[in-house]
Amino acid sequence: MLSFGLIGLHIANSRAPALISLLGELSGLPVTYRLYEPDDASPEAFARTLHAVREQGLVGCNVTYPFKQIALRHVQIIPPSVAKLGAVNTLHFQESCVSATNTDHSGFIRGFQARFPNQAAGSVVMLGAGGVGRAVGFGLQAVGAHEVAIYDVNEVMADELVQALTMNGLPARRLSAADVQVAAQQADGLINCTPIGHEKNPGNPLPPECFIGQRWVFDAVYVPLDTDFLLMAAKQGSHVMSGFDLFLYQGLDAFHVWTGLTINAAIARQAFQTQYALHSAFIS
Repeated sequence: MLSFGLIGLHIANSRAPALISLLGELSGLPVTYRLYEPDDASPEAFARTLHAVREQGLVGCNVTYPFKQIALRHVQIIPPSVAKLGAVNTLHFQESCVSATNTDHSGFIRGFQARFPNQAAGSVVMLGAGGVGRAVGFGLQAVGAHEVAIYDVNEVMADELVQALTMNGLPARRLSAADVQVAAQQADGLINCTPIGHEKNPGNPLPPECFIGQRWVFDAVYVPLDTDFLLMAAKQGSHVMSGFDLFLYQGLDAFHVWTGLTINAAIARQAFQTQYALHSAFIS
């Protein structure tokens, strides 16, 4: 039996256990996947939970909000291409060390290429500069973005991501709240990497005026599947990429990191939709 888990806050309704269990079934491996919620959002609470997870003999674990940057402090082996992201979401436990990668990054790239084949991202407005925002922001360069404008209520975090992306060769700038609407209307693509729209934080991070039929729109939120952000974008004629795409591909990539096995994405998608009776216009 191979054991995996997820460390994060507000994860009671996460579909990660269902996905990893399904991937185990598809590959013929007996697996378990448990949820671990620290006492609070502090680095100390994360450290205690990580220690407990390792004591239980897990092979690896995912890390989600708000610990993707904190987790870096506990990693001994990380590829330079991942270290520059400043956040990780997949840990692999070895005897004396922890290695890490960011399957949000690889998962976004795979999801975008599958959903929008032969399409360049172009100019992008992205909301959110936290852990998933960093992973997606660096992924944008690989899918043909030529500039990205970033808004986050935490201006320091937004400035740090702007600087990191610019140094990596992707022109980036920080938006003020007053600039977001005009920038969104001029962009080829819109991205939500904030928690707004999640079942625990419902709503739309942008007003309706921002949606004018941009070429493509992506929402990292996948609970619920049909967020207000995606529904509004689709209503205005945009092609959309659901957070389920990111969820699926990051899970496939994490499973590969932990087991060395590669599972066909189309088979996994169909099996998951069928087994859990998912209904959404955005995930087929």
